[in-house]
Amino acid sequence: MRTVLITGFEPFDGAASNPSRDAAELLARRQPLADTVFAAAQLPCVFDTSLSVLRAAIAEHRPELVVCLGLAGGRTEITPERVAINLDDARIPDNAGAQPVDRPVVPGGPAAYLADLPLKAAVAAMTAAGVPASVSYTAGTFVCNHVFYGLLHLIATENPTLRGGFVHVPPNLPVDRIADGLTELTRTCLETETDLAVPAGTLH
Repeated sequence: MRTVLITGFEPFDGAASNPSRDAAELLARRQPLADTVFAAAQLPCVFDTSLSVLRAAIAEHRPELVVCLGLAGGRTEITPERVAINLDDARIPDNAGAQPVDRPVVPGGPAAYLADLPLKAAVAAMTAAGVPASVSYTAGTFVCNHVFYGLLHLIATENPTLRGGFVHVPPNLPVDRIADGLTELTRTCLETETDLAVPAGTLH
């Protein structure tokens, strides 16, 4: 049995819910792929503790694949992220009141990491299933990017057999449709070794 860890964030900025968390929990209830266990974890929307909670979830579930989810308020598609940058630069405080400016996620770490997942093929699979999706080249500089960079840094420096990435979900899609799209994304990431050689990507 393969294990996939899906994480979503707690609500932030005064919101009552967070579709990223709701979609992760729905996938764990659905268990949509044969021979695959979906485990869900909620991450705090807090710079200083989000990565420690992610590490603990990885240690607990020992997944083959980690897909971290976050909410992108201005988007209308599911957007797998390709680039994580070594920068925290918060326009609003996190849930603990911290608002770092021009701070590295990992002091001395590389300027950026590229997600090593078949994102273009995943977008094609989601689109074929009727779920709007596109590759994104910016995960922002808030806690989403912090977690994305921290995950890829962990993979690069400590756990090279692990695969992982980050996906932003939009507020306008119903959670069940988000879960449908993420099922196709996960299936593609587990079954596809070589990505599609087609142009794709948007700077949001």
